[in-house]
Amino acid sequence: MNDLVSTDRTINKGIIFKWFLGIAEASLAFPVFGGVFIAELLWIPLLIMLIMHIIGLKISKKAHLSRTGHILGIITSALGIIPVIGWTLHLITAYHLLYEASMKSKESD
Repeated sequence: MNDLVSTDRTINKGIIFKWFLGIAEASLAFPVFGGVFIAELLWIPLLIMLIMHIIGLKISKKAHLSRTGHILGIITSALGIIPVIGWTLHLITAYHLLYEASMKSKESD
């Protein structure tokens, strides 16, 4: 019984992490805002997002959740320094993370 409760908590943590990172990626996908925000802070937000996606990947793996959004997030964080490509990748990653979170949230209901 204890393992079942632990697994449920891990799944919930994974879903919350996907929602949080999906919203963060979507905010970085705003064409002017995201680019200025990242450049003004010397690309540190990309490093923070990289670390968060690696943590999310580990949580998703442990909870047996889809890891596609986090893998895309790692790629996005690495290539996000390129202006138009970064914007596109942030948009794609945000979509995948939010879609994965919403599908898993509906299954939990």
